[in-house]
Amino acid sequence: MSEKLNDSKTKALMAAEAASSKKAEDIIVLDVGELLGITDFFVICSARNERQVATVVDEVLKRLREAGIKPYRVEGDKEQRWVLIDFLDIVVHVFHIEEREFYELERLWQDAPRVPFDEQTDEALAGGGRA
Repeated sequence: MSEKLNDSKTKALMAAEAASSKKAEDIIVLDVGELLGITDFFVICSARNERQVATVVDEVLKRLREAGIKPYRVEGDKEQRWVLIDFLDIVVHVFHIEEREFYELERLWQDAPRVPFDEQTDEALAGGGRA
């Protein structure tokens, strides 16, 4: 099981990095496996408008598909206010800022351990790797 968990954690961090590359804000990765039982990790992030929500979602899907990882389902992609991308072992939530403030998922899952993810470090690495 630890091998699956490590693989799930890698996917979650890959999704977080993809979101960060499109300027998603307040990115957190939560280890919900022990609390929820149906998935291992949540990736939660915010975008300032519907267009940015769509851009972040597209980038997450693109990056994970390039790694051979396909989503089980995508919900909310028509409204672009709260898009849920379900990869079974990880679930990515891309929120419009207003929806994130309203639903407060991180408060609901406050007992879940956070996986370290530093947006600034990721941006520096991404910028350095592309220059």
